[in-house]
Amino acid sequence: MTEPLILAVPKGRILDEALPLLARVGIIPEPDFANESSRALRFKTNTPAIDLIRVRAFDVATFVAHGAAQLGIVGSDVLAEFDYSELYAPVDLGIGHCRISVAEPADLASQDDPRGWSHVRVATKYPHITRAHFEARGVQAECIKLNGAMELAPVLGLAPRIVDLVSSGRTLKENGLVEVEVIAEVSSRLIVNRAAFKTRATEVVPLVDKFRKAVAE
Repeated sequence: MTEPLILAVPKGRILDEALPLLARVGIIPEPDFANESSRALRFKTNTPAIDLIRVRAFDVATFVAHGAAQLGIVGSDVLAEFDYSELYAPVDLGIGHCRISVAEPADLASQDDPRGWSHVRVATKYPHITRAHFEARGVQAECIKLNGAMELAPVLGLAPRIVDLVSSGRTLKENGLVEVEVIAEVSSRLIVNRAAFKTRATEVVPLVDKFRKAVAE
């Protein structure tokens, strides 16, 4: 019997938007998936041919790139940061809209012009994207890698600026920060392991088509 295809989905905000999309594709997770207190990470669905795993957003790309999962749902920010050659991203799912932005304290922003920067010190979980963005402008970027609580970096003197995901901007505002530059608009993509796309084409290709149709509906 063929092993089920494994679809990696991210915990958190994107997952809330992805579940109705999965339902339109015809994928309904087992009831335990909705149980907040469940420690399980792998779940069956209404179709024996597909299992779900729920992992951190950054880890979705890693699981799929290395073939531990055949498909995944992940933000374009993660794809840009890791740039895995093993990943194919055939469908923009039109969910998880946000942006990667540069932000700094409001009092600094009032007397600052990003066009005049020659060197920046930035706290971010996106060092690759950040360096590439600033290098394209001839600006040297010193990146301090953080995985969360980015807004604390300027407050505690770790770095005067941050590069982070922004949706409503409320978290920035509550921490006295303002956006000064948008690096990229972000949305979630369906990703496929390139090898699986070839070796399991009879299963993977129709599923990709279903996602495409569900997005178009």
